[in-house]
Amino acid sequence: MSTKKTGTDGEQFAKKFLLEKGYTVLFENWRHKRSEIDIIAKMDDICVFVEVKTRKNNHYGTPETFVDDKKMEKMNEAAEAFLLLYPHFKELRFDIISITNNSNNTPEIAHFIDAFYFY
Repeated sequence: MSTKKTGTDGEQFAKKFLLEKGYTVLFENWRHKRSEIDIIAKMDDICVFVEVKTRKNNHYGTPETFVDDKKMEKMNEAAEAFLLLYPHFKELRFDIISITNNSNNTPEIAHFIDAFYFY
């Protein structure tokens, strides 16, 4: 399976996970200039910016460890642009959803709520 397909499948799995948890998914792959947010969702009155990281295994570390400072800065830039377009959100947070396919190809998911803070 290609890296792109692994990532796309992971994002769809994360979307389903969020919907099952009661989130409303507003946008997928929302872009601003050279920044992208995988999923923008809403829970109650909170706007949630979600980075999804998917790996075939943990040989090189868990997926969430690949969200580096540069990625967080890019997400923050995109979030600022989003909030200028949609100013009715008063609260926001940044989450990470980490997905690893285990040995029987069943995805294991970890949801890191309020994983980092910028804004």
